[in-house]
Amino acid sequence: MKKRLKINGIIMVCAGIGVIFFPKFFLRSYSGGLGGKGLEILGLALILLGQIIRVSARGYKAENSQDSRALIQGGPYQVVRNPMYLGIFLIGLGVVLVAFKWWAAVIFIIVFIIRYILLIYKEEKKLLLMFPDTYLEYCREVPRIFPSLPRMIELDIIEYLPLKIIWFKKEIGSVFSLLLLVLLVASWRGISQVGFTVYLRQSVWLLMTFALFIILVILLSRRMRQKNEPSSNKS
Repeated sequence: MKKRLKINGIIMVCAGIGVIFFPKFFLRSYSGGLGGKGLEILGLALILLGQIIRVSARGYKAENSQDSRALIQGGPYQVVRNPMYLGIFLIGLGVVLVAFKWWAAVIFIIVFIIRYILLIYKEEKKLLLMFPDTYLEYCREVPRIFPSLPRMIELDIIEYLPLKIIWFKKEIGSVFSLLLLVLLVASWRGISQVGFTVYLRQSVWLLMTFALFIILVILLSRRMRQKNEPSSNKS
C-alpha cells in the first residue's frame, strides 16, 4: 500500500510540475461556448461519479471483507471486479476534461493502463490463490473494470452503488480537496480571460452539477438506510 501511494504521489507531482511550469502547453484555453462548457460539465460529472463509486467500494469492502478473509461479491463488486480503479479512472478522465487539452486524455489513459492493469493482474493472482474456485467463477460472471450496462439496468441502483454518509465523512478531505483544486484551476483560467462576473455567470451549470451530486449522495444514503431498516427491525 505504501509503495502504491508513493508511486501515485510521484506521478501526481510530475503532473503538477508540468502544469505549474508549462500551463499554456497543458491547460486548455477557457471557452465560454457550448463545447467548452459541455466538456467542463461532463468532466465535473465524471469526477463526482468517480468519487461516489470509489467511496461506495471502499466503504462496502471495509464493512464486508472480514479483514480480507472474505471475497467481496456484493455491492459495487457485483457489477465490476475493481470498482475503486473504475472510480479513479473516471476521476482522472474528468480532471483532464475540465482543465486539460484533448491530447492529455490520451496520455492519461496510457498511464492508467500501464499503472493499474499491472496492479490488477497482481491482485488477481493473489485472490486466485486465496479463493481458487470461487474467484474463477466470479471472474467468469463479472467484468474486470468496466461494468455491463444490461446488468446494471436489471439491478436496483442501491444494490450496486450502496452509500452511507459515514463513508463519505471518512473520505471528505480527499473528495473536496480534489474538487477545490480542479475548480480553482478552471476558475483561474476563466477569470483571467473573461473576468469574474462573466465567468461566474457562465459557470452556473457547474454549480448545478455539484448540487445534483449532493442530492444524489443524500438520496443514495437514504435509500441504503431504508433498505437496512426492515432487517434491523426484525433483529
